[in-house]
Amino acid sequence: MSVKFKPLLAVTMGDASGSGPEIIAKTLADPGIRAESRIVVIGDASTIREAMAITGAPGEIRGIKEISAATFQPGVIEVLDLHNVDMGRLVRGRVDPMAGKAAYEYIKMATELALNGRCDAVVTSAINKEALNKAGYHYDGHTQLLAELCGNPEVAMMLVADKLRVSHVTTHVSLRRAIDLLRPERILTVLSLTREAVRQMGIDEPHIAVSGLNPHAGDGGLFGDEEERLILPAVQKAQTLGMRVTGPLPPDSVFLRASEGQFDAAVAMYHDQGHIALKMLGITQGVNVTLGLPIIRTSVDHGTNFGKAGKGTADPTSLMKAIMLAGLMCRHRRSASGKA
Repeated sequence: MSVKFKPLLAVTMGDASGSGPEIIAKTLADPGIRAESRIVVIGDASTIREAMAITGAPGEIRGIKEISAATFQPGVIEVLDLHNVDMGRLVRGRVDPMAGKAAYEYIKMATELALNGRCDAVVTSAINKEALNKAGYHYDGHTQLLAELCGNPEVAMMLVADKLRVSHVTTHVSLRRAIDLLRPERILTVLSLTREAVRQMGIDEPHIAVSGLNPHAGDGGLFGDEEERLILPAVQKAQTLGMRVTGPLPPDSVFLRASEGQFDAAVAMYHDQGHIALKMLGITQGVNVTLGLPIIRTSVDHGTNFGKAGKGTADPTSLMKAIMLAGLMCRHRRSASGKA
């Protein structure tokens, strides 16, 4: 696809105490990243300025008050500056409610911009759940928070690493609770959301694999009946709706098959089932995509990496991939709408 349309991406700074600002500084110093998208950081200009000094990233910071003021000049990182980090008291590598509150404000601002059509997508850097909760925002992570900001649609998490795309029926709950939450209706919803997301990634009729829950996908009921009772009905319903869906398949091999290109995406039943498959490919290789929102949102697939904060050594690969994927999804969405 020819890169004519350059989407406007709102990139949130994440937790100021972590490595997010440094990762942003490194990422936006890459001319290849800037060539395909217009980028505005939603954050604190002073924090990004110090991150540039720590990393040695070239360029300059331009703080702006409105996203419409961005000019996207080469070598300039434009920050929609919320002025919400006190650099005199910021301690990197430590949980800080100040940083948690600031991170919430970046997400809220970026989401509002996307909902109002003032940017094309949101890309989020890492937040710290403990800092977020200590600041009074009681969410288990970005997904729950974004869903609430967008009116609480039914959402799902997808992780992407090259050819492997894995969406999840359940995520941040105990394994016992995850099994209790399995319902054919929920599985069918995740299949529908997965199909739509992969279409936005450029595959018109994706072939989706569905993982079983139990060893060998139950082996005909020898190791559990959830496959027959809960998963297979969702697969069959999806097939009657015209989706290319196969499963339930043995969990110990389905993700390898998807990574090899036999399937365009796979659906995992619970958090670790899907996450382990992705993270075996490398902790910095994945991108988190929230499915079901009225906006496009991608994210790094790692935490705040407090251990490297302030050292300039954090790897920006996941953020780079998140920005590239957000841009790709924006262009395919625009193409599907009939716009040039």
